[in-house]
Amino acid sequence: MTEPTQLPGRDWLAAELADAMDEEYELELEDSTLSLEISKIYKRSHPDTIDRATYFHALMHLQSELIKLQDWVQNTGEKVVVLFEGRDSAGKGGVIKRITQRLNPRVVRTVALPAPSDREKSQWYFQRYVPHLPAGGEIVLFDRSWYNRAGVERVMGFASDDQVEEFFNDVPEFERMLVRSGIRVVKYWFSITDEEQQMRFLMRIHDPMKQWKLSPMDLQSRVRWEQYTKAKEEMMDRTNIPEAPWYIVEGNDKKRARLNCIAHLLSLIPYQPVEHDEVTLPDRVFNPDYERAVLPPELYVPSKY
Repeated sequence: MTEPTQLPGRDWLAAELADAMDEEYELELEDSTLSLEISKIYKRSHPDTIDRATYFHALMHLQSELIKLQDWVQNTGEKVVVLFEGRDSAGKGGVIKRITQRLNPRVVRTVALPAPSDREKSQWYFQRYVPHLPAGGEIVLFDRSWYNRAGVERVMGFASDDQVEEFFNDVPEFERMLVRSGIRVVKYWFSITDEEQQMRFLMRIHDPMKQWKLSPMDLQSRVRWEQYTKAKEEMMDRTNIPEAPWYIVEGNDKKRARLNCIAHLLSLIPYQPVEHDEVTLPDRVFNPDYERAVLPPELYVPSKY
């Protein structure tokens, strides 16, 4: 039997690095299907964005630190919750993708809850979020969170004034309870300008791969821009507590927003490298009497590419 071909150390590392960069480049190509005119306008409005090589290098360094953070959280039994809030199209999902891209989904998971059911509407407001909170050794990223009540529910009239006021009275103590229980709570608000959101919405409208991201609620957020602004300002004023402060991420430049947010998150948590036992690949056991069965061809996926 032929032994598998092994690349020299440097060649193997270069191949792995190239594969990782290809993976990230695939994500960056999400803008490639835009109408050419809108793409040109967008690039003109972001002339000083980070070049791709610099961005990839910084991102991969930060992702290697995220792996250390993950190991530390798992090893120490820490519990971390990170909330991602902001206007529609502000870039929350892009940052979450880059955070989770190389991490273990059993340790780091994303929660993006749909609209509440009739049963959930009758519950204590925070009740449907509580089951998703982390156990020891877990990090949970909320792609929108209980702050829906202070934002979309309030602006769109899905919550009454009394419900909103009750939320503002309750949420500081709810988050203090989480912190007292040993959960680290981090809250990010992704901020973009009116003009930037308009451009990103136009990009989604003209990109068939992104049209699914536009909901009637998203379109209404354009109409009610000022109402959302007022709601955000009151939310920040009434829920920015020492135990769980808000951090604002400037999001007009997507690449900088991703790098800045990840670097800041890493700076908030006192993680340390975790000692690991050295891993050695055991020798393959060869049985001279074993003969691999020939499987019927219809079981194989056709090689179309």
